[in-house]
Formats: sequence, structure tokens, C-alpha cells
Amino acid sequence: MSLSELQTSLDSFPAWKAILWCFYPMTVLVMLELLARNFDDDDDQDGGKMIPAIQGIK
Repeated sequence: MSLSELQTSLDSFPAWKAILWCFYPMTVLVMLELLARNFDDDDDQDGGKMIPAIQGIK
């Protein structure tokens, strides 16, 4: 590969596109995490305290 071929390949793919390809997957993952935090899946009773299966035993 000659130096002119290397320069042509660098000119055809700008650096901002390379940076974008590095950061957009991380941005998507962070956005999915923030979206998942908004869903309330806390379906336990009494704020997560253990409730005995048999109430009569103490």
C-alpha cells in the first residue's frame, strides 16, 4: 500500500464518522438503561419486608 492510497482512504472516511461510530452504541445503551429505570417493577408488599407464609407461627 502506497502513501497516496493511505491518504485517499483517510480522506474518504472522515474522523468524525469514526468517533460517531464509537460513541453511538454507548449512547444507545445509556438511554436504554435510563428508560429501564423509569419502569416500576416493585411488586412486593410492605416495601420488601419478608412476610411469613404461615402467619400463626411466632
